[in-house]
Parts: sequence; structure tokens; C-alpha cells
Amino acid sequence: MNFQDLKYAPAIVTMVAGLFLTTAAAHAQPGVPLTELLRSTHIHGLAVDRAESGRLLIATHHGLHALRLDTATVERVSERQDDFMGFTSHPTDATKFYASGHPARGGNLGFVASTDAGRNWTIMSPGVGGPVDFHQMDVSKADPNVIYGVHGGLQTSRDGGRSWSLVGPVPDGLIDLAASSTVAARLYAATQQGLLVSEDGGHGWQPAHLLRRPVSMVEVATDGAIYAFMLGSGLLRAEEPSFNWQTLSNDFGDRYLLHFAVDPVNPARQFASTQNNELLTSDDGGRSWRRLGAP
Repeated sequence: MNFQDLKYAPAIVTMVAGLFLTTAAAHAQPGVPLTELLRSTHIHGLAVDRAESGRLLIATHHGLHALRLDTATVERVSERQDDFMGFTSHPTDATKFYASGHPARGGNLGFVASTDAGRNWTIMSPGVGGPVDFHQMDVSKADPNVIYGVHGGLQTSRDGGRSWSLVGPVPDGLIDLAASSTVAARLYAATQQGLLVSEDGGHGWQPAHLLRRPVSMVEVATDGAIYAFMLGSGLLRAEEPSFNWQTLSNDFGDRYLLHFAVDPVNPARQFASTQNNELLTSDDGGRSWRRLGAP
């Protein structure tokens, strides 16, 4: 792919670099304003707390934090300040979370899991060729025992992350990965060349959208809705298994979305982070957005 031929090439170059941004972080304490957290670290993942819908879980370069939406303050959840990449929540169990990334002392975490709502983490497996560093990872909502991760190619686990096998190469320019809510073998890929879908667990890929523009984020909600952010088109939504895409919003200016979370209890309430480390929220299903923690 020749980036010089792409209208949005500068944004993609910035986006890919931003995925690996590291900064010095302050120790966030309970009651710290959200603005302080956003100034001191970088967002790597989002999830609405299933046990307490008034909290948004934020995986960062320096541990897992929880934002209390009523006060716009954050508290540290994880005991350790590891760099949690590929952070994802179990689709039904509010106490289970999965991640990969890097320990604070350096190296790779492998595949790690928490069974106490993110406070403590256990290494479940090094993965294939590990310890792995899954920057892209997701749990199948159709079968939570099936987990996909990217390290040296696409890897998959069929026993909840205890063992892994290598599927094969990932699509060129991969940015994000999302597992289907209805079929365990269906997988979506956001890439620099467009949005792709695999119906066979990542062995083969086909276009999931007619436009071949860069896609910075893809997320599948538990209700079967697919969300994707396509540069030049904005935030898109479709229902599985159809690909009848509708544009929810294209009012983001030069911003694009990197991480996305839908409230499983109230799907109209959504959250997203941008390449500028901003945290946004919508109360109308993604049609309008406001910034959280704005000064």
C-alpha cells in the first residue's frame, strides 16, 4: 500500500505511532481528577464495569484504573502498574478480565487474567513463541473459551487462555481486532486498507465494507452490533450478520477513535478514546459526543 496515494496517510502514521506511546506516569490515587490521569499516562483499552455501571474501566500504560462517572474521578484498580495491552472483559462474568502487554520492570507479560475484578493478575500462558505481547486481543462473546490474540501472527485459544495455537499471518496493516457476538469463528479486523471479516477463525479474510479506507477501531457489542471508525466516514454501525452500515457520526474533526466500549445494560451509552488521549462519551447511541474530564 502506497501511503502517498491516501488522503489520510498522515493521520494513520500518527495513529500507528500513538499505539506504542509511553510516558512517565504519576501514581493515581482514589479521587484523582480524570484530567490528571489523562495527562500522566496513555489509554490502551476501555470497558464498562458490569458489576457497577457507574464505573468505566480504563486500561493504561501504568495499570488498570476506574473512572467514577458521577464525580469524574479515578482510582487505581490493579495492584501492579503493568502496561495492559489487549485489555478485554469477559462477556458475562463481571469479575474476569484479560490482558497482555508489559510488566513495569520490562519484557512481556504473556497472557494474563484477573478473577477479582482487576485487582490481581495471574499469568495464564506464555502463548506461542512467548511470552507474548498481544496488542490486539478479544474474547468471543459467542463462546468465551475462544480468545484471539496477535503476536507473531494470529493466535487462538479454545480453553480460556490456558493454551494457544498459531493460526497464521494477520492482514496487512492490522490495527484492531474484534470477535463476533454470534459465531465463535467469526472475526473482524480493522486495517489500514479497510474493514475485513473472517468466517473461519482468521484463516481467510474478506472485505466487510465496500469502502477501502483506513479503519482505526472495530468493536462488537454483546447485543450483536458492530461499531467501526473509518477515516473519512466517521463512526459506523451495523448488525450481525448483515453489513448494512449506517453512519452514526462524522463530526470528529481531525480526531479518530482508537478504543471503544458500549454499556451492556444501556447500549445507548458509549465511550471512546481518541489518538489525542481524549475520553469521549455518548448518551444517544453514538450520534453525538462530549468530552469527559475537559478543563
